[in-house]
Amino acid sequence: MWDDAFPSFLIGLREGLEAGLIVSILVATLVRAGARNRLPQVWTGVLAAIALAMSFGAVLTFTAASLSATAQEAFGGTLSVIAVAFVTAMVFWMRRSARSLSGEIKEKVTGALAMGSGVLVVTSFLAVGREGLETALFLWTTAQAAGESAGPLTGAGIGLVLAAALCWGLYRRVLKINLTRFFTRTGAVLIVIAAGVLGYGLRDLQEGGVFPGRTAYAFDLSGSIDAGSWYGTLLQGVLNITPAMTWLQAIGYVGYLAVVMTLFVRGVRATAPRPTAAEPGAQAAAKKPEPASASDPTPAADSPEPESEPEPLPQSVSRPEPQPQPQPEPEPEPEPEPQPEPEPEPESESEPQSEPQSGRPSRRRPAWVIPVAVIAVPAVVAGLVVAFARPKSTGGETVAVSETECGKGFTAPEPGRQTFQMRNTGSKTAEVYLIDPSSNAVYGEVEGLAPGTTRALVATVAGGTYAWRCVPSGGRAVTSASVTVTGGGSGAQAVVPVSEQDLAAPLKAYKAYVEQGLATLVAQTRTLDADIAGNHLAQARTDWLTAHLTYSSLGAAYGTFEDFDKKINGRADGLPGGVADRDFTGFHRVEYGLWHAQTAGQLKAPAQALADAAAGLQKAFPAQDFAPGDLPLRAHEILENTLQFELTADTDEGSGTNLATANANLAGTRELVTVLKPLLTARAPKLLPTVDADVARLQQLLDAGHRGAAWTPVEQLDTVTRQRISGATGQLLEDLAPVPDLLEIRKSA
Repeated sequence: MWDDAFPSFLIGLREGLEAGLIVSILVATLVRAGARNRLPQVWTGVLAAIALAMSFGAVLTFTAASLSATAQEAFGGTLSVIAVAFVTAMVFWMRRSARSLSGEIKEKVTGALAMGSGVLVVTSFLAVGREGLETALFLWTTAQAAGESAGPLTGAGIGLVLAAALCWGLYRRVLKINLTRFFTRTGAVLIVIAAGVLGYGLRDLQEGGVFPGRTAYAFDLSGSIDAGSWYGTLLQGVLNITPAMTWLQAIGYVGYLAVVMTLFVRGVRATAPRPTAAEPGAQAAAKKPEPASASDPTPAADSPEPESEPEPLPQSVSRPEPQPQPQPEPEPEPEPEPQPEPEPEPESESEPQSEPQSGRPSRRRPAWVIPVAVIAVPAVVAGLVVAFARPKSTGGETVAVSETECGKGFTAPEPGRQTFQMRNTGSKTAEVYLIDPSSNAVYGEVEGLAPGTTRALVATVAGGTYAWRCVPSGGRAVTSASVTVTGGGSGAQAVVPVSEQDLAAPLKAYKAYVEQGLATLVAQTRTLDADIAGNHLAQARTDWLTAHLTYSSLGAAYGTFEDFDKKINGRADGLPGGVADRDFTGFHRVEYGLWHAQTAGQLKAPAQALADAAAGLQKAFPAQDFAPGDLPLRAHEILENTLQFELTADTDEGSGTNLATANANLAGTRELVTVLKPLLTARAPKLLPTVDADVARLQQLLDAGHRGAAWTPVEQLDTVTRQRISGATGQLLEDLAPVPDLLEIRKSA
């Protein structure tokens, strides 16, 4: 989280300090002019700006959430590019305007005082609103890049609080900060961060189909650099640099950084030498004709280097405009101009002419009306925008299904995210699918819809042809008439259904693989048994690992081998006696004895039991019930076991070979992906290259964990290496997660 917080912290600090300085200058100018009664107008404008920024952030968040996945990528990428443009303009504007900021704001305030209260509200609103909108946009884009909002929001909050504290310290003369130097240095850092945001935005635009080249990588270091490591997380969170970047990302990143940073540095060098000529005091006086007075309530900035000091707050209150006030005493100022003061008898003094016209005394407007309005109006407008921007749902449309009719009442829906209310009007439980009738691909489904019940089916609809297919229990499938939807961009990813017949060939190939492995396993466990019977314990350790790796490569996950798995590879966890429990059997029982100096006599019975269990599994496996639908689950579940037990050293009973077991599990996963490859290629052609890259990356990390027959125990791995292996396994698990859904057996097939 904290690596994602730094960019937002910096933007919160920068934008918060800019807005805070402007507010401080506004307040100081009014206090100096003796117009403290106009301060509520400043705070009203500030509240309006904050409300607008928060409403803008809400519109971005909720509007994007209603888009399709592809549209979200394009929307986020576009806003990322806009955010980079805003941040770049802000960096250059502050570098250029830091010295004259105070004078500009004071001129606006002086004009506003002469024109009325509304103008002062607008002045403060416009001065702060820009920073608020920029902050909201940048926070939204960084949260999108991070994939979570806690880190960016926390960083921005800390930055804003620190900025408020700095502005208060400047105003109260308890701090001295060289603001020009501060804005210059933070500007350079923000340019580097903005380059990463631009690269992320360009990648989103490629994912959204706006730009081509989404698979044209300039470099791909994912096989050698762990994205889940501390340095990978830091680079990606702070700078948006990932192990793999497309050519468009790389060119955009490097090009932006080279051009913008060069212009920024040149601008800094061009402005820095001006006040360094002879007589700097005279030049400073020429550039700043309004020196701070001793009674100025605003702070003077640190001035070790006069040429780089913006001194915004003193400049804002020491210009010669307020001619009628040569002495800085704000108390007597309100007396010569009593007209703006509504407090003393507003009915008789403020509006004396209105009574003869209307015949009724004027009523004073409550003080809370305007502040409440400036907060409520942006919120209401944002709510209306979100409400009207979201696609309309067909939640009121009920689609009836039964044994004889399917999709009764179904009409062509509007494009976008839709909710269909599926009502079973028949007498049998049914499976209901929203399909593409030309390919039978499934967009959405409701399983086990009982008679007389209604359930919602949510799907994103785009241009194409749609129909309902209902499959009642024990009955024939019924398909509705098709409807055509036009427009709407990209919809949900349809999945071509899989039948048991489709999985028959992969299942046959995998069972042949397991049967061959079991024959090898039986021979190896007999060899291990013979080693122990002959008291050759050193050789038994070698043969134990060989046999155990054979078994681990067969995919014994979640009861594949029924009760035999407990006998062959059971663990001591949960047994009353632990490793001494009589029910602790199999490979791990023999492992414990071999690496804890037990004698051949103590190990003879466990080794014999292990060999017998392996032989029993070989005999029983051909007749075991291996459901075809379980096959796609194994690709994911084997590695779940690996991550849970092997990479935590939970199953290590002394041999220190958990990495070897993980390597065998990876071999079993690779075999499963191989037999499922024809089905996956037809349904998710982009998935297999990603999985292959993940497998190669994890294989490389595991290969580095052993030398010859010796494996590094998991507990002896350094933290970085251990995190890299776990991260690579987790990434492979994540990329394999869609396989069960893609290859789920559906009755609509």
